[in-house]
Amino acid sequence: MSPRTFARVFRQKTGRTPGKAVEELRVEAARRALEESAAPIKEIAARTGFQNEEHLRRAFRRRLNVLPHDYRIRFYQGERQ
Repeated sequence: MSPRTFARVFRQKTGRTPGKAVEELRVEAARRALEESAAPIKEIAARTGFQNEEHLRRAFRRRLNVLPHDYRIRFYQGERQ
């Protein structure tokens, strides 16, 4: 299957493009990491496949309408220092 055909069929079946689906999965992984880890946001961005911290920040805002730092303040489950 060609990349173009794959993208078309994927969108027909899921209602979103492959790129948007990957971004959604990455944001979900970053969201969980922010809740469960005290790792720096830059490190979480790299571990979850974002090019850099700014790309994570933009995707987070686009998907969840909140910045990663603010999300962590609200939902971090670990020990506070």
